[in-house]
Amino acid sequence: MRVVTYNVRYFGHGTRGIASTKRQMNRIADALAALDPLADVICLQEVETTSLRSNLAHPAPEGDTQLERLMRMLHTALHAAGKRDMYEAYYFPAHAYKLAEAPLYTTGLAVIAHRAFHVAHHNCAKPHDITHRKIHAVKRLKQTRICAHLRVVHRSGRDLDIFNTHLSLPTVRSRAFWLEPRRMGWGPNQLEEAKNLCRFVDRERKSDRFVICGDFNALPGSPVYRSIRNHFDDPFADYYHFDEDTLADWPTAGFMNMRMHLDHVFSGPGLRWRDFDGTHRFGQRNGHFRGLSDHVPIVGSFAFA
Repeated sequence: MRVVTYNVRYFGHGTRGIASTKRQMNRIADALAALDPLADVICLQEVETTSLRSNLAHPAPEGDTQLERLMRMLHTALHAAGKRDMYEAYYFPAHAYKLAEAPLYTTGLAVIAHRAFHVAHHNCAKPHDITHRKIHAVKRLKQTRICAHLRVVHRSGRDLDIFNTHLSLPTVRSRAFWLEPRRMGWGPNQLEEAKNLCRFVDRERKSDRFVICGDFNALPGSPVYRSIRNHFDDPFADYYHFDEDTLADWPTAGFMNMRMHLDHVFSGPGLRWRDFDGTHRFGQRNGHFRGLSDHVPIVGSFAFA
């Protein structure tokens, strides 16, 4: 099986996140359709529903959501490439910022699964809230962070639990934010969210066959990364025999001149990882996903152990 985790920045990278564009969505759909072999499961972060930001430059026909538009483009790109594969998309809403009743912008996660798999369970209706709000003075303004969960059944009859998440940025209200120069992954709010995530995964997974994907906003070597790494495997680091320093120097995201490794894949011992072909550094000149978002995806293939 092949899995992709990708922060798509609301498909608005061309406008620096101000508004989603049709061109950017088409380019991402084309890039996903061009993967060879294709992904079986695609985990996306920073996906909207319907809002001012998602419709301003890319109006939605008949009120379609952002994910519905992406799926049409993805299937069109697959058809153009002579591929008959079809996918089913699942959206997991996280938060909405509104002016009166009109949504200015929304946040959420998506999981796209190949239709060759039977989806036995998902928590779309009520994604698990992992947000830590205790240190925020105005808790209702704190952006909700969630963990999406999907269980698919492979043709062999064995199931696979897929978890997709996006952790908060470190809070500026913490001492570590001002004293730790690297910051990403040192926030006490992030550490509590990581603990909530690990508890949820341990409670919901059906077996040792599970994958945890996402944008963790945490560098290798940070307290957040280590707390998760103490529970689960990091197959990307293990496959390339990277220590924490080497892994931290392999960027998956960029902001201005900064390059950071913030996206991760963790898994259980029931999976045997075979390769990470298709994964490239952020900013790599010949990268397949270069310039499509402020992140690049991690693409990994595995077999059941």
